[in-house]
Formats: sequence, structure tokens, C-alpha cells
Amino acid sequence: MDINVRRVRRRNTTAGTPMGLLDRFSKRGNGSLDRGASKDDERHLREFVQTRAGVEAYVEPQTNVTSMTVVLIAADGEWTRRRVTDAATMRKLGEKWKIPVYDAARTGYPQRMRDWSERNKR
Repeated sequence: MDINVRRVRRRNTTAGTPMGLLDRFSKRGNGSLDRGASKDDERHLREFVQTRAGVEAYVEPQTNVTSMTVVLIAADGEWTRRRVTDAATMRKLGEKWKIPVYDAARTGYPQRMRDWSERNKR
């Protein structure tokens, strides 16, 4: 039995370009499934820095699925992750908040973060 299989691509009628499988889920139009950074993200980061001691920032690169993010890690290992616009913006916030900012892809994460996560598993 001979079955002919054809690939069918939907056309985006507004742009006249082929629509990929994940395009309809993209909120930013660049293929990412994630939303961008918001004022709520910045507010959360600021509150984390103000209410914990010894906070350090680890900037994580953008991926195909997520925006650029930053992980803030307190001295006791407690951590939080939020979206950021770009690394330069996070470096400026680091200067403003007087916290060190690292590139997570280069430095990795401190052991205290893993230890805290292990202690606080649900």
C-alpha cells in the first residue's frame, strides 16, 4: 500500500509568511513561549534584596523557550528567579542595590543554593 504524505503549513494570513508550529503560542513574536520582564518582576527582585542579607545575582542567558532571567541568592541559600530585560539592566540594578552580579553560564551557582533547595523540598 502506497501512502503519500504531504506536509501542510498554515499560512499566517496577516503577514503572508508560513506559520510554524509554535508561532501561535509566542507572545513576543520572536519564537519564545515566555513573556518578557515586567515591573512586578523588578519589584519582587528589589523586595528580595531589601529583605535578605548577602544577596548575589546570577544572570541566566535567554533560551528558545525563556527570556533572560536572574537568580538572586541570599547568604543562607534562599533564592528566587525572575525575568530581566537584559544583562546590562541587571548590572545597573546591581550597582543601585549594591549587590554583585555574575554570569551564571560562566560561574555556575553557589553550593548554598543547592543546599537550601534540598532542605526546603516540598
